[in-house]
Amino acid sequence: MSSSLKKILRSFQYAFNGMREVVRSELNFRIHLAAAVLIVLVCALLGVSKMEWLLIIACISIVMAMELINTAIEKLCDFVAPEKRPAIKIIKDLSAAAVLVAAIGALVVGLIIVLPKIIALL
Repeated sequence: MSSSLKKILRSFQYAFNGMREVVRSELNFRIHLAAAVLIVLVCALLGVSKMEWLLIIACISIVMAMELINTAIEKLCDFVAPEKRPAIKIIKDLSAAAVLVAAIGALVVGLIIVLPKIIALL
């Protein structure tokens, strides 16, 4: 096996290690993961279009990626400054706000796609 292929495989291993860590240690990530599974099941049952699937998958990916970035920022802040510091609190609050913005956007997209289909069934 070539060294470049080994490097690529190693980078995937690092990424999967990160996924295991965030699932194990972060309640908010598990909540987002559960919400993602739920919306995928609902969309599958409602028969959403290909374009709607693309939007749903993009929203899920953005929220999950933002949660991973937020977790990385929080862990870095805790490592660099374990004591309470106002500047660190602002950094953590800003990264949490980024997740919130992405989650609200995903919720709105999900409601726009799913609500009319649910209403039509009723």
